[in-house]
Amino acid sequence: MILLMNLSIIIIILANFIMFMSSILSKKMMWDREKCSPFECGFDPMCSARIPFSLHFFLITMIFLIFDVEIALIFPIIKLFKSVNFIVWSKISFFFIIMLLIGLYHEWNQKMLNWTN
Repeated sequence: MILLMNLSIIIIILANFIMFMSSILSKKMMWDREKCSPFECGFDPMCSARIPFSLHFFLITMIFLIFDVEIALIFPIIKLFKSVNFIVWSKISFFFIIMLLIGLYHEWNQKMLNWTN
């Protein structure tokens, strides 16, 4: 146990020393004008590099991501069909699908699935 603690302390000290030396020896300047500009080709941009961000598009992608992950969670339930008791499997599947439908109803009720207002 003591050997493990000594080894972990040595590794932490060595990692901190390497990070400290790399920050000292690096030649990167933090506030270089060309590096801070949106284009590093040497030309000044004619217009702003920031485009308007659609919050509604972001919300739609988050909803898609959530339902995509939930679909990925359904696959192991299908795989367990043969190895688990049917009543237990049906209760778990029913509960999971009901939770998905409640989430879908909530999104529909909040009118988040409509693309335009």
